[in-house]
Amino acid sequence: MTTVTHEIDGAVGIVTLAKPPHNLIDDVMINDLVAAYSQVMEAGCRAILLRSSMRHFCAGAELKSFGTTTLVHADQERLEEVLRALEDVPIPTVAALNGGVLGGGLELALTCDMIIAADTAFLGQVEVTVGLLPLLGGTQRIAQRAGVARAKEISMLGRRHTPEAFERWGIINLVVPEADLPLASMTWARQLAAGPTAVIKGVKMQANLAARGGIEAADSRQVEINDMIWKAEDRQRGFDAFFATGPASAVFKGN
Repeated sequence: MTTVTHEIDGAVGIVTLAKPPHNLIDDVMINDLVAAYSQVMEAGCRAILLRSSMRHFCAGAELKSFGTTTLVHADQERLEEVLRALEDVPIPTVAALNGGVLGGGLELALTCDMIIAADTAFLGQVEVTVGLLPLLGGTQRIAQRAGVARAKEISMLGRRHTPEAFERWGIINLVVPEADLPLASMTWARQLAAGPTAVIKGVKMQANLAARGGIEAADSRQVEINDMIWKAEDRQRGFDAFFATGPASAVFKGN
């Protein structure tokens, strides 16, 4: 039985972590997650919503499997392949966080473009409390979003934090009442899916390049990305609608 399910709602691919009881991460779950992203992409989805069907989004790693049947953390090539598959998927991704978002669960969320959390969620890079460091790139991704000092604090102390603190520090985008999480996250995903997909892909490329290599890395590919979006049919639709009926009136088709 798969540990990750997927379904399609219009142009949104809904990918759901579904491994009882707490979505603990192992190689099987990681492989299922990458496969689910691939499947909704192949189905033509224009955005992905990553969520959980369990009480917690993800409470961390299946520790008993690490070093035995789970080896992704010890295989540099495979780890980079997984992170690319999750972070560089060419459509926007939104994570909806509930319950515990701890250790590897936080690292999975940090691969998404945007993160919305329920006000009842609790988050932390807690590996240090069991004698580990974040094995799936969490420290450096917190540093990207919140700075080196905050990343060291979060990963070295291993404390649990409120979603409001993570929102204030720029690690997540939005906190909503728990009852509103499904609608709020789906609304963002649907808006992204209705946008000019090739242009959003270009924005994602720019942001990821800058996050990893600085402004110079993004600038070095600016004209290439400009050319890519200029050829998109949605770019032409946007121009045509602007001159015909005004701004924000285009209906984009994703190409």
